[in-house]
Amino acid sequence: MRKKVLSIAGSDCSGGAGIQADIKTIMAHGSYAMTAITVLTAQNTTGVYGIAEVASEFVEQQLDCIFTDIFPDAVKIGMVYRAEIIRSIARKLTQHQARNVVLDPVMVATSGGKLLSNDAIEALKTELMPLADLITPNIPEAQCLCGFDIRSKAEMVSAAKKIATIYAGNILIKGGHMVESADDFLLLQNGDQRAEIWLPGERIKNPNSHGTGCTLSTAIACNLAAGEDLEEAVKKAKDYVSGALAANLDLGAGSGPLDHGFGMIWEP
Repeated sequence: MRKKVLSIAGSDCSGGAGIQADIKTIMAHGSYAMTAITVLTAQNTTGVYGIAEVASEFVEQQLDCIFTDIFPDAVKIGMVYRAEIIRSIARKLTQHQARNVVLDPVMVATSGGKLLSNDAIEALKTELMPLADLITPNIPEAQCLCGFDIRSKAEMVSAAKKIATIYAGNILIKGGHMVESADDFLLLQNGDQRAEIWLPGERIKNPNSHGTGCTLSTAIACNLAAGEDLEEAVKKAKDYVSGALAANLDLGAGSGPLDHGFGMIWEP
């Protein structure tokens, strides 16, 4: 049976990130895509120019419709924007006993636009993070969660351990913003047991990286839905993102999107 993956995130009208990137990623993994939209954004490769949030009650209605009819095998959470929306999502994930939840704590877009309001950060930590099996912060997001700057691989480890004092789940700190390497750090937590895993990353020379974080977290959710263990799910997701970057799609005047359908496209 085809696996079902739900993306709870914002809409990117230019198609490179958010809901649109997630649908493409889910389809590329052979799964069935479902969405609950939290915000609408007016954005493109050059920046975010407007945000219109969806009423939290309507977010809840979307989630009820999904979970009571086509129950997802995995859930990816992206842009949530406001505390009220976060609480609504947390309430419904708990009510419906969602499984394989991957939380991408979206705070800042690749282009620099702010995607999480100030009042939502604490709600994210206290309401949503406890429900996630994995969180996938990049370096700026990890700095916000841990409270100090991250400039080295050693500080990535320290940041993960600091975040682990407030979050009992698994943590993937993405190293794409680092200068010395593009390696990611995965901290697996199971009660009192911990495993520290470095995942080598190839730095691909491609300035078009719009939606990379959305794509990675969704690919991980797809792999978890397919039954992969967490470490393998992350490794395969990294390979997929590397392939989408290496395809060198070049669209837009700014940081363009990945080629989510690389290997699936027939050129005329």
